[in-house]
Amino acid sequence: MPNTRIIRQLPQSMINKIAAGEVIERPASVIKELIENSIDANAKRIEVIVEQAGTEMIKVVDDGAGMTEDQLLLALMPHATSKIADTDDLFKINTFGFRGEALASIAEISQLTLRSRSIEQTSGYEIFCNGGERSAPKPCGMPSGTQIEVKNLFFNTPVRRKYMKTTSTEFGHITEVFIRLAIPHPDIHFVLKHNSRTTYDLPPDSNILTRIKLIFGEDVSAGLVHIENQSKSVVRIEGYVSLPSSSRLNNKLQYLFLNSRFIRDRSLQHALTEAYRGLLIPNRFPVAFLNITMPPEQFDINVHPTKLEVRFLDSNRIYSGLLGAIREKFLKTDLNERVNIDSMKPDTLKSQNNSISNSNSNSNLSFNSRISNNFSDDPRFALDPNVIAAQRRNIANMDIQTSTNSGTNSSTNSGTNSGTNSDITVLSERSRIDSSTEFLGKNNFNKYDSESGGVLSDDSIDTGNKSADINHAGGDLERGHVVSDSNVVSCRADNIDDDYVIRPGSIIDRAVYSPLGRLAVQMHSRYLVLETSDGIAVIDQHALHERILYERLKEMMGEIIDGGKLESQRLLVPVPMDLSPAEYSAVMDNLELLLKFGLHVDIFGGETIIISSLPTIFSNLPAEEILLSLLTPLLDRGVKLEPLELMDTMLHSMACKAAIKAGERMSADSILKLISQYESEINSHHCPHGRPSSLIFTCEDLDKRFRR
Repeated sequence: MPNTRIIRQLPQSMINKIAAGEVIERPASVIKELIENSIDANAKRIEVIVEQAGTEMIKVVDDGAGMTEDQLLLALMPHATSKIADTDDLFKINTFGFRGEALASIAEISQLTLRSRSIEQTSGYEIFCNGGERSAPKPCGMPSGTQIEVKNLFFNTPVRRKYMKTTSTEFGHITEVFIRLAIPHPDIHFVLKHNSRTTYDLPPDSNILTRIKLIFGEDVSAGLVHIENQSKSVVRIEGYVSLPSSSRLNNKLQYLFLNSRFIRDRSLQHALTEAYRGLLIPNRFPVAFLNITMPPEQFDINVHPTKLEVRFLDSNRIYSGLLGAIREKFLKTDLNERVNIDSMKPDTLKSQNNSISNSNSNSNLSFNSRISNNFSDDPRFALDPNVIAAQRRNIANMDIQTSTNSGTNSSTNSGTNSGTNSDITVLSERSRIDSSTEFLGKNNFNKYDSESGGVLSDDSIDTGNKSADINHAGGDLERGHVVSDSNVVSCRADNIDDDYVIRPGSIIDRAVYSPLGRLAVQMHSRYLVLETSDGIAVIDQHALHERILYERLKEMMGEIIDGGKLESQRLLVPVPMDLSPAEYSAVMDNLELLLKFGLHVDIFGGETIIISSLPTIFSNLPAEEILLSLLTPLLDRGVKLEPLELMDTMLHSMACKAAIKAGERMSADSILKLISQYESEINSHHCPHGRPSSLIFTCEDLDKRFRR
């Protein structure tokens, strides 16, 4: 059978339609090409007007250089452009467009009107094009610049029009294209109107952050920090990235620009993700608005007709530059999460506050003064559950006794209460205790003896006649010390309740002073509450300890990379362990790697192994837990672990297993050690998995919350 397929030259109209299929996917593609032409024409104001998401009408008006009469016809011809002249220009492209395909392709599949006037001319010219058929140019009145109106897009390509989405979806694509071009050009006035309604009106501004704020709002812009690579390299990276606390559920707010052109590059997105390693929890993504400026001869933009993809001459240099710029900025930034009190707005209570009469205020003041005179203002007493119980009972019974004679007040102010009959412990802190306060209850107060484990008899308690020098008692409470019984003073008070006993594990046993002289207390066997220079920090004890262990392991990892291994401790009795087939296979494939981590494993028989040594740093953990923590990333990856990224994942797992858990009560010495490391570790703000390890409440925010 003869071959009926004959090679023939396609007509120009067919060529233009094929080109339009590559370049013009939807109305947003038309707007992208037209705005880019306006930017190349040095326009200072670009207005985009669309009807029905561009399916009925698209109009782009600019005040750029404009075109003369003879250039109008050329502008609609395929492969006609003012951007390049010879082959060498392809390797140093400084403009958005250069192919000369866009206008010809758009004119082929729509009804297009092109009007333009150059600055030198007194009048403009217009030309009409209906599905590729052009009219002759004719004069028209208009300001300098160019106006392009596109109607009935895809009217002669019904298949493409059939696959158009809903109006809201198509306008969403238009908005995204508009934003991608408006962000890197803050000096240009951009306007977007849809169905006679102004969606965006972005006046020119010298600061790109102002434009970001206008587009995405205060919530996004407030969480951004400026970054810039400080090297003298020809490659310059500048822009804004989000703090870890301002991450998102997707990567839609990651805008990467190359010489102000929006691009997609997997390598750069990986560098961005890597910069946030250990700062974001899984499935959270940073926000980024970054522009890379570099000579055009060092990259190739002529990869795809849409010009979204790019090839770098030295991609590793760009990768490391972006990664280093972000990490360097984070090293200089306080990444501790701060609680936004303004976002926790309660119902307005102004009417209730205004309704409080002066008599009620005076009554409350009188009552509150009676309470404050009876209970210690020391923060450790305020947090102690036994003290709180005593306060509540006294308030309920209204059985509060106060000393009114001046002699008692005088002795109290000097640190001794000579007019009381029962004993009470008062915690002292040098330079910060109100010695005039008293802790009152009923009779027969008993002090718990931490050494004997029981309650002291009345004979063993200091009497009120003995002088209690509070200043002297606090003299030994230096920075970095644990609050202990040696820092507790006894004095006398009336009406002490015999049920109010400071029992083992009270708040006093869990309160320490850090090396910086700040009070720290463990709460709910889960959190550490630390006094800071401008407020308080609530610390997750597990997340903080995990970060400390991870940093120690990371230091040791350098030795592993250089051929060393973690210090191990041989077990007196080897531990047998039965494994699943997958686990056994992973162990056998990575025996050398496990040995580098200080874990020596021998084959016992079947799918049973013997663990004969453990890493010294985790010798207090069960051998099974350590091995499983190392096997987890092996099983997840399904490949033999060799890359540094994989080793880092193993360090995460080991640190998590070894860290103190929520619900574990810490001794005062352990609290002191952990807080000391918190104050000295630069990365203590997040755990290795990206969860914040502390929340900061500033005094200013707390004052707002209390309406002070």
